[in-house]
Amino acid sequence: MERSPISRRTLLSLTAAAGAGAALAACGSSGPGTSSGGGKAGTASYWFLTGQPGEGIRQAAAERFNKANPDTKLQFTAFENDAYKAKIKTAIGAGQAPTLIWGWGGGGLKSYVDAGQVEDLTDWFGQNAPIKDKLFPTSFGPATINNKIYAMPCETVQPIVLYYNKKVFDQAGAKPPQSWGEMMALVETFKGKGITPFSLAGKSRWTNMMWLEFLLDRIGGPEVFQSVFEGEKDAWSNPAVTDMLTKLVQLIDAGGFGKGYSSVDAGNNADQALLYTGKAAMMLHGGWTYGSMKNDGGKFVADGNLGWMNFPGVEGGKGDPTDTVGNPGQYLAISSKATAEQKETAKKFFQTGVLDADETKAWINDGGSVPVVKGTESVLAASPDAAFLKFVYDTSVNAKVFAQSWDQALSPTAAEALLDNIAKLFQKQVSPQQWVTNMNQVIGK
Repeated sequence: MERSPISRRTLLSLTAAAGAGAALAACGSSGPGTSSGGGKAGTASYWFLTGQPGEGIRQAAAERFNKANPDTKLQFTAFENDAYKAKIKTAIGAGQAPTLIWGWGGGGLKSYVDAGQVEDLTDWFGQNAPIKDKLFPTSFGPATINNKIYAMPCETVQPIVLYYNKKVFDQAGAKPPQSWGEMMALVETFKGKGITPFSLAGKSRWTNMMWLEFLLDRIGGPEVFQSVFEGEKDAWSNPAVTDMLTKLVQLIDAGGFGKGYSSVDAGNNADQALLYTGKAAMMLHGGWTYGSMKNDGGKFVADGNLGWMNFPGVEGGKGDPTDTVGNPGQYLAISSKATAEQKETAKKFFQTGVLDADETKAWINDGGSVPVVKGTESVLAASPDAAFLKFVYDTSVNAKVFAQSWDQALSPTAAEALLDNIAKLFQKQVSPQQWVTNMNQVIGK
């Protein structure tokens, strides 16, 4: 679905008619704090996240571009997720952003637009229709603010997935849960076997958020968070929110995440390791972790021990269990503070470097991901990861609503309050009622 004019679901819920999304940019770096590129007038700076296999794929794309364009290179630097979020926010606030601003669209991009920090790319895309047409139309939703396009979608679609360890399930005589009630019942099943039911990197906050996103969607439907997104007063007071928070507290109290989950860090993939080593039975996490587990988990993925599914429905809930949440796209914006030469380098990268043929194949074959590029079905089917890729593609295509992750849909101010209160909820520092009160105070900010 084209996003112009923008619909009511604007940056949040995207009808996925052909898959939706893209995970950030087509670049890379040799490591945190390191960079590559020339120092000429046309050199464009570019920051992105660390983590394999994505980091290597991005780096290779940037290096191909630099080799083909020795006078207009990309200078790229890699940062760990949380460090990047802090650094990019500070840099943009100080008017010192990199030429290419790598992000998740939505509320964060809107704040940049409101501050005049990023280029309007609407006319450029109009003049370069083949570039826009090769991408999934729904990926432009979070890139569009007030009916104008401010960022280039790229990389891969990334729904949130409920993973499970098939071997652990077989040993426990258990089956994948088909409802919230079955999920709760499995907590006792796996605790009785000395296995953590759900691996969770509680130290990283945003990983906790995935549980709230899916539970609220399944209980109240997408309209509940849509009201928050649209700034409706006291929207968090919807009874479905209290129901969601109460159920989550019950899961925590039941030992669903085991002991010590608040010290587990997603930055070093410690939560994934718990799953593929059999210390945990299930894990709710992004589609991108399939590639990480394939890369780091030995023969776990190759031997067929990794299972996956969409988050099940909640008994009596209004939500559609075929809907999904996650990243319908990540995006590259161009800093309005960049020089004319740097902006031209960035746009040339959009034309010739972002999701070129080599990068597209790498995301499929090395990253175990579904690129946002049209016409890749035959390559997906030929991949050794075809089963997972088909699941991701089908989930994205069949979902009536593909909701953007909350911390990306909201403004940076509201998102920080959200993550802070989610962390406090998981640590039992706020009650569901206090959580609702706290979050209502930042609606629209």
